[in-house]
Amino acid sequence: MQEVDYIIVGLGLAGIAFCEQLKEANKSFMVYDQGGDGASRIAAGLYNPVILKRYTLPWKAVEQLDLAIPYFKNLEERLKASFIYKMPVRKVFFSVEDQNNWFTASDKPELERFISPVLIPDTNAYIKAPYSYGEVQGTGRIDIKELQRLYQEYLVTENAFAKAAFDHSEIEIIKNGVLYKDIKAKKIVFAEGYGMKDNPYFKELPLVGNKGEYLIIKAPELRLTAAIKTSFFIVPLGNDLYKVGATFNWVDKDTIPSNEAREELVDKLSGLISCDYEIIDQEVGMRPTVGDRRALLGVHPEYSQLVLFNGLGTRGIMMSPMLARYLFDYLENDIALPKEIDIKRFPKKFKTQ
Repeated sequence: MQEVDYIIVGLGLAGIAFCEQLKEANKSFMVYDQGGDGASRIAAGLYNPVILKRYTLPWKAVEQLDLAIPYFKNLEERLKASFIYKMPVRKVFFSVEDQNNWFTASDKPELERFISPVLIPDTNAYIKAPYSYGEVQGTGRIDIKELQRLYQEYLVTENAFAKAAFDHSEIEIIKNGVLYKDIKAKKIVFAEGYGMKDNPYFKELPLVGNKGEYLIIKAPELRLTAAIKTSFFIVPLGNDLYKVGATFNWVDKDTIPSNEAREELVDKLSGLISCDYEIIDQEVGMRPTVGDRRALLGVHPEYSQLVLFNGLGTRGIMMSPMLARYLFDYLENDIALPKEIDIKRFPKKFKTQ
């Protein structure tokens, strides 16, 4: 029987971030992940501290960003790879009123670090941006798929990874720990994303799930060096490839590419770019979203050995390092979780046995 401090279920952004907390504290762990179409694997990978629809900052955005950038740089150095790409995010203006709203936002003390008051003129013949762009500072892209691939390889070398589906029925609760097949652990951390809906211990929590779809296009004439934002994003991937998206579907709960999403994105593209392009792929993922836009962290009210790390929604890149630190401090140092993210805010959503 192998003994570890933690079992981690899921190797998305949340799972990787918690692994890093454990590694820093010299805690042993085993990760289970079967691969597939998780939200982390298909996300555009942008980190952007500003909600451009309303010109506001997300919850604890500055703390998130100031932890996330050093965290990913440290991962690059240790994995001897490059997956961080500094990249401006430019919002397209369609009227003078759009410009004025931008200037108003740039004067807000909490936004002046991120919103440049200098308009960027439109010099791309294939982009329709008659009123220029506004640029968000301190933004970029993480190649999440590459990060996950490299981190999985690293865990394999450490004998800390099993590519397998996790069978919740195999969990045996014991005093001060859990047994799972041939592994004994103090705790299990579930970082399963939307897969939480199949977790018998946490499935009653209000994880809504939001189906997102992207197109990968090849457009040699477009030649973008910045991510472009209107009602959707165009994100340069290199080699004339771009990720276009995303759609938001709160009804369908599958990961099957839909014609409706494809047509929606093609229609939006036609309103912004005028060059020829080829659709290379269509990607689908289910975002683990909560109705109150807050994450789900904490322990089961009856089985403290069972831990949840979920609900990161669309901002997993920025949030995951901060939330992993909060969760680790809660579990190991008895420091209370912020009430906004603690699953105790849903006391009636658990079925104890």
